[in-house]
Amino acid sequence: MKRIIVALFCAVLLSSCGVGSYSVSSGKSDDAFISFTSTEKQPVIVVVDGTEYNVETVKEKAYRTERNIKKTALNTIKIAPGRHQVKVLVSGNEVYSKSLFISATEHRIVEL
Repeated sequence: MKRIIVALFCAVLLSSCGVGSYSVSSGKSDDAFISFTSTEKQPVIVVVDGTEYNVETVKEKAYRTERNIKKTALNTIKIAPGRHQVKVLVSGNEVYSKSLFISATEHRIVEL
């Protein structure tokens, strides 16, 4: 009987010990992204609020309209969230001009 009481006391004593305290914080990054799709993969010049970017379009596939586009440095522009004036030039001709509001962590896909 004494052994059982000592074993229970040791089990309670060992299981009640905690080492330090832990703090966990998480959240999403405060970035927004813009990618461009067209029927053919082609280089375009994108002007966002007066800043020029050279990117390539991603070839769109009609049968997979809800697909995820892999964000790379070649096809995606990383910008701050908010309202931006976006213009797209292909071979010197303006093919897209619009004011876009992009929220934090949003990946906006613009079809040309």
